[in-house]
This record gives sequence, structure tokens and C-alpha cells, in this order.
Amino acid sequence: MQVQPYLMFNGRCEEALEFYKKTLGAQVTMLMRFSESPEPPPPGCAPVDGQKIMHSAFTVGESTVMASDGMTVDGKPVFQGVSLSLIAKDEAEAKRLFDGLGNGGQVQMPLGKTFFSPAFGVLADRFGVSWMVVVMHDAA
Repeated sequence: MQVQPYLMFNGRCEEALEFYKKTLGAQVTMLMRFSESPEPPPPGCAPVDGQKIMHSAFTVGESTVMASDGMTVDGKPVFQGVSLSLIAKDEAEAKRLFDGLGNGGQVQMPLGKTFFSPAFGVLADRFGVSWMVVVMHDAA
């Protein structure tokens, strides 16, 4: 069994995929546009633009994240109460990842040493997705 996050970007999914490819080295493993669907989506689940992304999957390291432009609340994505945790191998990698994800985003807790990690920080990226970047003690 696996649990995989599914992110809804309200028209910015393709931009997000490109950002995560550049910033995290993400690999897009699946992409289907609404215009490619064999069946029309249910009312209210799809943007007007058929070139928007109906479903995608990408990997970051060994993890899979799925993403779409559909099913947003009131026309805008809402990423509340959840953070994606990104485990870096060392402090240098944590800084690179944190700085990259923070480009155009908002730092909520600056990357720094804590009692549980040599490098830990929290931010919302330019799409509003919350990320926790951490180096585990045994990795340092």
C-alpha cells in the first residue's frame, strides 16, 4: 500500500511541473490533457481550456506525486493543513532545495539548525504548496 499526494493547481499545473523538474530534478512519468480524455469529465471538474492537464504523475527521488489542473475550490488551489516533507542528504543539498523552492514563494521558517536536525525549514512555494526541508541527524 502507498499514500501519494495529489496536488490541484487550477491552470498552473504545467508551470508547476516545469518548476519541480528544474528545482527538484522531478521526472514526469505521466501526463494527460483534458482534450486527450476518452470521456468528457463531469461538470465542474475541468477547466475550459482542453490543453490544461487532467492528470499527471512525477517522481522526486523514490516518491511519486500526482497533479492536475482540475477540481479546485472557488477557482483557486488551496493547500492547507498539509506539507510535503523533503529529506535532503546533507546541509548543502537542503540549502539548494530550500532556496530553489523558495524562489517566488514565502519562507515560513528559515532553514536552520534545530534540536532534531542540522538543517530544517518550512516554506510555501510559488504555487502555495507547503514544503518542509529536513536533513535527518543520522544523514549528517
